[in-house]
Amino acid sequence: MDALSRTLALYPARSALDVRCQLGAPWVLRHEAEAPGVAPYHLIVSGTAWLERSGADSIELRAGDIVLLPRGCAHRLRAGEAEADGAGGTTPLRINVGARGLQWKRNDGDGAVADILCGKFEFEHGAANPVLMALPEVLLVRTAGRADFTSLQALMAMLRSETERQQPGANVLMAHLSSALFALLMRVWLEQSTPASGLFALLGERRLLPAVQAMLAAPEQAWALNDLARLCHMSRASFVRLFNHVAGTTPATVLLHTRMAQAAVWLARHERSVRDIGEAVGYQSEAAFNRAFKRYFGVGPGLYRSSGGAYGQSA
Repeated sequence: MDALSRTLALYPARSALDVRCQLGAPWVLRHEAEAPGVAPYHLIVSGTAWLERSGADSIELRAGDIVLLPRGCAHRLRAGEAEADGAGGTTPLRINVGARGLQWKRNDGDGAVADILCGKFEFEHGAANPVLMALPEVLLVRTAGRADFTSLQALMAMLRSETERQQPGANVLMAHLSSALFALLMRVWLEQSTPASGLFALLGERRLLPAVQAMLAAPEQAWALNDLARLCHMSRASFVRLFNHVAGTTPATVLLHTRMAQAAVWLARHERSVRDIGEAVGYQSEAAFNRAFKRYFGVGPGLYRSSGGAYGQSA
């Protein structure tokens, strides 16, 4: 399994696509700040819109664009110059809920029509989730005219089709397609961008990838810096310097995050005992694993399991 696949498996996201907007300008959609760990996204099926956030420059969105807000910040989408300064002039929205629970937002605006799909990704451990921490405040991928993004374009078309047809099983299909959307979004984002630091910067740094893959594949091993440096064909000093610069943290911290994430996934599945899970992520005794897990999550593995993973990271 490749490093990106392992990373996404360690930090799964629940997904939903719950709103379809078909709006004629002028219009505005306001979105309040989300709870920690909830990242809203918008797919521009057709038309254009402006994304606006407090204290930030506006971003023009075009057909084929996907925008994700990993911090869940308050924002708004709009079209039509009348609303650019927050004044009136927009047409009222009509909100209806379809037979399958999908919310439709429409209006009677006579300007250019925008078709937008809106949903959310929800991550465990809230804002402390390493995936969210490694993403920018706004992640924008433009797919129009990109022949290398055909998979993502096809997935967007499937989501659009499912919201229109709303046949039996549409809710399940949209949930699975939304989950696939996040994986594809991360892939193309890494292909077209160079993250400044953090988890995804590590995945994008080829010189460090052998070490990252090794820790993801075998977190139970007591990886020494010399061993990791050797995998990357680097000296220990050069490896540590580059790793800390790219990741913004140490290999030991990344290994700890990986161990705790894997343990949390296994605890949620109820397939293995706490002792077996502790050994599988590198702890020689159940007591040592319990102490490490409680320092990281704020609760022991038993309570974490019984709560369904409702506790966030404290370390």
